[in-house]
Amino acid sequence: MSRVLVTEEIADRGLDALREAGHEVDVRLAITPDELVEAIRGASALVIRSATKVTQEVLEQGSGDLVVVGRAGIGLDNVDVESATRLGVMVVNAPESNIVSAAEHTIALILAQARNIPQAHQALVAGRWERSRWEGIECSGKTLGIVGLGRVGALVAQRAHALGMRLVAYDPYISPERAQRMGVVAMTLEQLVSESDFLTVHLPKTPETVGLIGKDLLARAKPGLRIVNVARGGVVDEEALAEGIRSGRLGGAALDVFAKEPCTDSPLFSLDSVVVTPHLGASTVEAQDRAGITIAEQVLLALAGEFVPYAVNVGAGAATETVKPFLLLAEELGRFLACLEDGLPGKLEVEYQGGLAGEDTRILTLSVLKGIFAAGTEEPVSYVNAPRLAEERGLEVRESMTSSTRDYVNLVTLRSSSHSVAGTLSGPAAKPRVVLVDDHSVEVPPSRHMLVVRNDDRPGMIGTVGKVLGDAGVSISSMAVGPSAEGETALMVLSTDRPIPFHVLDVLRVADGILDVHQVEIPSAPTASRGLA
Repeated sequence: MSRVLVTEEIADRGLDALREAGHEVDVRLAITPDELVEAIRGASALVIRSATKVTQEVLEQGSGDLVVVGRAGIGLDNVDVESATRLGVMVVNAPESNIVSAAEHTIALILAQARNIPQAHQALVAGRWERSRWEGIECSGKTLGIVGLGRVGALVAQRAHALGMRLVAYDPYISPERAQRMGVVAMTLEQLVSESDFLTVHLPKTPETVGLIGKDLLARAKPGLRIVNVARGGVVDEEALAEGIRSGRLGGAALDVFAKEPCTDSPLFSLDSVVVTPHLGASTVEAQDRAGITIAEQVLLALAGEFVPYAVNVGAGAATETVKPFLLLAEELGRFLACLEDGLPGKLEVEYQGGLAGEDTRILTLSVLKGIFAAGTEEPVSYVNAPRLAEERGLEVRESMTSSTRDYVNLVTLRSSSHSVAGTLSGPAAKPRVVLVDDHSVEVPPSRHMLVVRNDDRPGMIGTVGKVLGDAGVSISSMAVGPSAEGETALMVLSTDRPIPFHVLDVLRVADGILDVHQVEIPSAPTASRGLA
């Protein structure tokens, strides 16, 4: 059981999922920064939203126990991701939890700004019937410039298209062909502001995007341009925006986010053509429920040491449906190789053969490293810190791909200077199988307790090993035997029901005809049942 520290409100369904998994959920709402530094000690997970600042100091205080920081939402500008990565702490978010809510709020603000809805409402409830003062404009036929055509930007484009708007976009990561398929014309940022009647921002807050919509860019804007921001505060320079509206060069704005929040005082608030809301983009019942459930799922996966789809600081792409089933096998093979080496190999070659050769296999290589280091370090090993451990310990890692394989649809092979191990998934259930050890063909399922014995290839060797283990009360559940290509030696790979005592291993090592003995422990694999001896 792990302690999960929760410092902001998330959906009850998310909290319940953490508790049902057996974890202690420590809810500390409205916690101060100093209190957080104290409370993080001993916590395995920290769950936050946008208000909690996860600084380097907080992460360092949690170092050693803290496995994951989960942000129940999209933005991560309140988390020191760089320090988390250095300390081996995974950072996860819920990137798809509020995309519909954010897109709908964007459209709502576009319409509210175009038709002066909040201003007219305020005047009417104050007793003033001001039809002529709050005359608006139609969205139909106007050009909407979308800065950032990601998940939210794409949904905004769909909805704006239904309003009859012409769509243009700036996103250097989207090809013109893909934009065209979405009904959007891709162009430079400068061209976009010069052609747009409305401009909506859908970018993360990074050092590169802070102040992106600033004074110089706004000076090139089409007269009457209206700015909408439901993304992150600070991407739009609020002072430059206010100046542009006051001068009459810009037609107005609608903002849900601000450079500093909570924001209750701004030069924009006094301008009639500005509509503001207090960061409501994700504030729907549905979005909060999704965020709570999603972040609980991600935290549970991280605490279990499994692949986490929404980890933002793992140096690999997402696991495709082809790659995902091989994650556990890759980790088990890494553990197997480390046990054969009795430590860390000097170099590591990872070869992917068959269908895997056409996939992004970086996450599989991280799984291999995770298995290797888990066998010989006291430091918690994760997808985040495995590359750093390899670099610090001087492990040279090289990948290779071969589209064809002689005997298997897919094959993962690990080689060091002195040992090798290979595995695949077998049968309709895609069960892991170790099929090659030190260039001897074998086939055996990974087990929690295994033994690798290299011996002279002559009669009676299986009996010798079986008798030693039987006399020690160790049961063999499965065995594979493979001769060497030269036929002079053979290799036995056995699964046993328990760890083999050291004194039994010593007896085996000095037995006539035994050349080498290695015990392999794979904690993630099932324990073998009693079987052959």
